[in-house]
Parts: sequence; structure tokens; C-alpha cells
Amino acid sequence: MFTLYHEIVYQPLYNGLIFLIDVVPWADAGIAVVILTVLVKLILFPLSKKAIVTQVRMKALEPELASIRVKYKDDKQTQAQKTMALYKDKKINPFAGIVVILIQFPIIIGLYSIFLKSGLPTITTDLLYSFVSTPSVVNMHFLTLVDIGQKSLWLALIAAATQYFQIKFAIPTITPATSTGAKPTFQEDLARSMQVQMKYVFPVMVFFISYNILSAVALYWTVSNLFAIGQEIVVRRKFHLGESNK
Repeated sequence: MFTLYHEIVYQPLYNGLIFLIDVVPWADAGIAVVILTVLVKLILFPLSKKAIVTQVRMKALEPELASIRVKYKDDKQTQAQKTMALYKDKKINPFAGIVVILIQFPIIIGLYSIFLKSGLPTITTDLLYSFVSTPSVVNMHFLTLVDIGQKSLWLALIAAATQYFQIKFAIPTITPATSTGAKPTFQEDLARSMQVQMKYVFPVMVFFISYNILSAVALYWTVSNLFAIGQEIVVRRKFHLGESNK
């Protein structure tokens, strides 16, 4: 498992950072993290786009879901079956967004390992691919302001704030079942509970993780969140334009 992680996550990230620092003349280690984050988000764009479209379609299904909750309010099993049948009929995977979130954690662990355990700015040449050259100098100060090899309270706060707005924008508010006259199911209660935790608890977790690890992680999270917000705006706009033209 460790060998697989090393080859798929750690070594490509390490080589990507060193390559960017070497080929971009004005790039410090922080700018390299920014560029690498954007590249990773572009690679993950197909998954992210699918998750965004899924959220939009789920929101559009609220009236039908509410109707199912009212019609089968005394038969929870049938209610769950009808709900899943509706998702299947509309070709919706309600768990599509979770995959994108989970993918970020190996990347964060990889960045932590690169900046703390690999000893940057010292470069381990044994880890470099044959086409990656060793830069003469590795500047660890992002825009001359923050040493991304150290902790930063302000970057951690910015990472947490952008995470809050990214989740708030990305996850639609679940309509309370009580507004339809039906009792909430266990799945609905669980979904609302997870939504609240994602919206308020996760940004707090991001802050503590970012602050207690390294500024590089906080910078990655910040850029990733800002990219995701912009991505949401573009994809949602194109989706609605596409639907209106049908």
C-alpha cells in the first residue's frame, strides 16, 4: 500500500513541484504549489463537473422527492426504494461529490510529506524522474510574505473561510421533510446532519489541520477552494443554459 501511495501520489507531486520551481524562473515554492494545485484541479475536472451537475439535478428533483415522502410516509422501505429508483431513472449518483472530497486527502498528506519530511528546500535527487532537473535555489517564501515550510495563522484562517464558502455554494440546502407534512426518514436526518457538519465543522477541521501542519497545505486548500468556487459558477451556468436551450 505504501509503495502504491509513493508511486501514484507522493513521487508525482514531488517531481511536479521541483519541475515547476526549475522551469518557471519567477516561481518560489508557494507559486509552484499554486500552479500544481490548478493542474490537479484541471485533471480532476471531469469528476468535479459530474458532482456539480449531480447537485443541480438533485435540487431540481426536490418536488418529486417531497411527493414520494408524503405518499409513502408510513412505509419507509418503499419510500427509500422509490427514492433510489428515481435517482436511477434520472441517472443520478447522490454520492458523486464525496469522491472528489476524498481524493484531496492523499494530496494533502503528500504535500505534508514533501515539505516536512523530505526536507525542502533540500532536494532528494534520488526521487527525481530522469527528465526533472535540480533547481539551483528553492525559495520557500511565497511572494516574499510567507514561509510555506512553516505554520501560518493567516493562511489557515483563509483556507477555512474559503472552505466554508465553497461548501455553502456547492451543497444545496435540503428541504425539511416537515414542510411537506411527512416525518423525516433516517436517511434524511442523516443527510441534514452531514450537511451541517460539512458546512460548519469541516471548515474548522481545515483550519486546525492547516495551522498544525504547514502553510503549504493551507495554500493548497485555499487555491483548491477558490478554483472549486469558480468551477461551480461556470459549470452551473453552462448547465442551466444547456437545459434552457432544450
